[in-house]
Amino acid sequence: MKKKGDNMADTVEVLVEGGKATPGQPLGPALGPLGVNIPQIVGAINEKTKAFDGMKVPVKIIIDKDKNFEIKVGTPPTSSLVTKELGIEKGSGSTKADKVGDLKIEQVVKIAQMKGDSLMGKDVKMRSLEVIGTCDSMGVTIDGKEPRAIRKDILDGAYDQAFVE
Repeated sequence: MKKKGDNMADTVEVLVEGGKATPGQPLGPALGPLGVNIPQIVGAINEKTKAFDGMKVPVKIIIDKDKNFEIKVGTPPTSSLVTKELGIEKGSGSTKADKVGDLKIEQVVKIAQMKGDSLMGKDVKMRSLEVIGTCDSMGVTIDGKEPRAIRKDILDGAYDQAFVE
């Protein structure tokens, strides 16, 4: 946990379990001296992190001099989101020979949306292609197909209905 202070804003950075932050450790002791409404902040964190249930999520809380706060939520690595979605421990050691799971295109879109702006793609379709690249390196198929084949199908417009934002 880090705490930075200057005359503009205080910043508290913590790692919390998605959707399960409490006023106890590590938030309470970090936020208490700042004189803010801790239950309100905890509620906001839980709302913003509920999609990451069961995963540790980096959270940054920025508190201004008027005690207003902004919460920025980081995201776990794409590979962690893929393994969580599949319910597996890790990707394949031999991606060509051993496939460890199969995601539906809707699950790929869900992961792309969870990652949001931390991916480079300009829209959910392009971000989904980034997730598919991770799946390729992990030995994960999409809709029963090799990631590279799905990538071509997506670029040809075959899955456009899945990318409505």
